[in-house]
Amino acid sequence: MIDLAAARETFEASQDLTVGIEEEYALVHPETLELIPRFEVLRDAGAADPVLADAISGELISSEIEIRSGRGEDIADARAKQQEARRRLHKLADAHGVRLGSTGTHPLSDYREQHIIDTPHYHRVEDGLKYVAWRNNTFALQVHVGVQGADRAVTVCDRLRPVLPLLLAVSASSPFLDGRDSGLHSARTQTFTKSFPRCGVPDRFGGWQAWAEYVDLLVRTGSIIEFTQLWWSVRPHHSFGTVEVRICDAQSTAAEADALAELMVACVAQALREIDAGDTPPDLPLRLIEENMWRAIRYGLDGRLLDLEAPVIEEFPATEAVDRLKAWTGADVTFPTLNGAQRQRRMIDAGAGPYEVYAKCVEETRATYETAV
Repeated sequence: MIDLAAARETFEASQDLTVGIEEEYALVHPETLELIPRFEVLRDAGAADPVLADAISGELISSEIEIRSGRGEDIADARAKQQEARRRLHKLADAHGVRLGSTGTHPLSDYREQHIIDTPHYHRVEDGLKYVAWRNNTFALQVHVGVQGADRAVTVCDRLRPVLPLLLAVSASSPFLDGRDSGLHSARTQTFTKSFPRCGVPDRFGGWQAWAEYVDLLVRTGSIIEFTQLWWSVRPHHSFGTVEVRICDAQSTAAEADALAELMVACVAQALREIDAGDTPPDLPLRLIEENMWRAIRYGLDGRLLDLEAPVIEEFPATEAVDRLKAWTGADVTFPTLNGAQRQRRMIDAGAGPYEVYAKCVEETRATYETAV
């Protein structure tokens, strides 16, 4: 049941710029790197760990696991919590003969062999979506940022609409799907946001009233029964009083995940500064933002994006995305010269196959754990 009045109260009582980080990992066999159904095993084993008991969550299929920082008072606090959760999850996985993969898609395993986890929520997802749910073996990095006030939260989402393709281009890490090179930089986004209903770039709502009317319409018409069935790439989260940024592929290194989380928080903070100064978010047509989304999906940082907020729309190299976001937000973050998709595509261009490329990614993810230990 969706209680819009309670959701509004949650936002009114929220605090600006608290942070929660969520990362989705593939559970893979240590030798074959195929997906293996071990979520329930790791969840049950982690229940005795005071950190993992709260940090571990299920995410659609039993060969996937999500870890969550929980509420951090700021980005530094959330990152510290997430780093500890990662360390413990890797140790737990090792103890049960499991490796963790962290890219936007799993390049090897057949989605038809995966199993939906046994929870009421995901049974509803499966019943409602069928093939669309079965096909969605994808992995993401998501960040919750506290925003006080329901109107401010919705308006932040409005402001971030044209920013989403830039964040996607920076985070792209999924060129493979179904054992083959998709030719894309983010096959995850094509698989998820172009298949799920109420997904991708949202409309511009202008404030809580229009958002609430839309949600109420969906409830009254039997379209949804949970607000989380609005899978937009940025959305107000009714339960937490946060803006949830959901556009990014999972990252194979902790350093990239942490930098992206910090950049997303900085984007929300800058949007709040503009809104509090009385600025109105640009009312850009969805068709223009979707053009940039496609460019980010197809070419990532190797392509060109459109400067949608310039007086005259022109192209710019996607490699400028990080610098443009840093200039807009004032964020002081560092990324490697090549992002995940670029590193994988360079290996592909050199003749590597999906197993070899994914093995390198799993090694990168494991190095994160070994460094932390």
